[in-house]
Amino acid sequence: MKNRRLGSILGLAAAGVLLSSWGCGSTLPRRDPTGEAFPRVTATNLDGDPVTLPSGEAQLLLVGYLQEAQFDLDRWLLGLLQAGAPVPIYEVPTIPSRIASVFEEGIDGGMRAGIPPEEWRGVVTLYGQDAEPVAELTGTENGRNGRVLLLDAGGRIVWFHDEGYSAATLLDLLEAARSLSAPE
Repeated sequence: MKNRRLGSILGLAAAGVLLSSWGCGSTLPRRDPTGEAFPRVTATNLDGDPVTLPSGEAQLLLVGYLQEAQFDLDRWLLGLLQAGAPVPIYEVPTIPSRIASVFEEGIDGGMRAGIPPEEWRGVVTLYGQDAEPVAELTGTENGRNGRVLLLDAGGRIVWFHDEGYSAATLLDLLEAARSLSAPE
């Protein structure tokens, strides 16, 4: 029990250092990728299952580059779940640092310690090379705000926001998501 707790603490500490250090000196300019294809990436969710994004169905991706973005992403996730978002939602912590891959097990372990097991399948962390195309797609500037991307079934970004949570913006996102999931 003590070793598990220590491992969790070390994992969270490593995640914090790596997520915070990415924002220092390596910031990519913010950009709106609406209309572009989301890069195809494969990673492992916290359950240990491989996940490929985009998955071939409409989906919402909540991307965070800094640990401080979790507050923003939690508000988005809560609003989306309470409103009954009609498409799958993935939290995508994104750590473009090449050294992050070395600490992947510890970081994932730290996240597992702070996230209920029933939520693990929806958390897909991108490390190093897998994270770089996503960081280049949206930019990492103002990393305390999460990036919210709505993808259509073809993986094209049809809605994007990175200016912090707002209830009015959530309603706009839900309308866009419902239009993707409506029968034709």
